[in-house]
Amino acid sequence: MKNLKYFILGVLIYSNASFGQLKAVAYKDASQVLNGFKISPVKKIPQKPGILILPAWHGIDTASKEIAGDLANLGYYAFIADIYGEGNYPKDNAEAGQKSGYYKTNYKEYQKRISLALQQLIKSGANPNNIVVIGYCFGGTGALEAARGQLNLKGVVSFHGGLGRDTSRPTEAITTKVLVCHGADDPYVSAEEITTFQQEMRDTKADWQMIYYANAVHGFTNPEYGNDNSKGAAYNATAARRSFEHLKLFLNEVLKK
Repeated sequence: MKNLKYFILGVLIYSNASFGQLKAVAYKDASQVLNGFKISPVKKIPQKPGILILPAWHGIDTASKEIAGDLANLGYYAFIADIYGEGNYPKDNAEAGQKSGYYKTNYKEYQKRISLALQQLIKSGANPNNIVVIGYCFGGTGALEAARGQLNLKGVVSFHGGLGRDTSRPTEAITTKVLVCHGADDPYVSAEEITTFQQEMRDTKADWQMIYYANAVHGFTNPEYGNDNSKGAAYNATAARRSFEHLKLFLNEVLKK
């Protein structure tokens, strides 16, 4: 029991230290104030690789701050994007669904907000030609939109993100590498959506991979979702660990060190 107490204390100290390294950054889209966070790598790497993090549908949260700290410890510059902007943060799931749905439909605006956050990541010190975008849930959809928007990226990674797109949109070449980490039992992504996405990857001649995690549903990387799969979104420690290892392999492959 005593050892457990010290372990928990150590985790809290580590987490607080990582959060303490995060620095708030105010930037703008025209008159709209956006509030992101940046963090510099603990140990600098010569090629200054950078990671842009796109949060889930409620906006910047504990999970996105924790992954930023983890990436800084691995040697990456990281920036957490604010997609909604000051005064527009969702108060509950209903608002989160409405606001995230707006950007999924108005994908050009989503791509613009991602591009503005990329500029902040570069200003923080990241090499503009050595960047990956990662996203979770709604942010996972955004990571794919970054690829579709042909932003200057080495790769994108979607964790339990939506895969769909309006099929009336023009299909353009995807020149960046794509990794999708997907819960095998995710009830919010239909078989049809998966099939259409995979066909899009083939049609655009993308360098892509999609990894399925057994017994995992939506949101499997976030402990705040609990562990009841019947709710549709739940944490899965094994899938979270494995997907983070797959992320590291991907980053080691596509980013210059």
